[in-house]
Amino acid sequence: MQELITIRKAHSGDENQIWKIASQVIKNGDTYVFNPSSSQEVIIDYWLSESHHTYVAILENQVCGTYLLKDNQPDLGSHIANGSYMVHPDFRGKGIGELLGTHSINEARGLGYSAIQFNIVVKTNESAVRLWKKLGFEVIGEIPEAFQHQKQGLTNAYIMYRKL
Repeated sequence: MQELITIRKAHSGDENQIWKIASQVIKNGDTYVFNPSSSQEVIIDYWLSESHHTYVAILENQVCGTYLLKDNQPDLGSHIANGSYMVHPDFRGKGIGELLGTHSINEARGLGYSAIQFNIVVKTNESAVRLWKKLGFEVIGEIPEAFQHQKQGLTNAYIMYRKL
């Protein structure tokens, strides 16, 4: 029996739990553009920016995952969403990433976006690439040496896109 996972808009009071996720996700410098030494203030200011639509997944009364949607570009590029997603390592393998992805597709559509684009999906992050392809995203470009992987050095990244 699958455990009940709920997704809701983030609100004040979620900051510390979002930070617990983010600090674990960025600490190895292998999947996210944030510097592993980024402070809680920097991450939370970005993640909960007023210009972002931020959501959290709740399991066992804890925030176990989070995502945000924002305009990929300003003004004439604002009809395309950009998304960022994180699941706490302790909760991986429970389908939370897929639930967040599916939820974000529906939310983006409801917010009036016509597509979602990811500007930098680290090529070596195979589980993320596999998930996004499963949810209908396509690799539409590859950027050479776009990511400063902390263990492997300069690494290619994909641009991924899905029409809504």
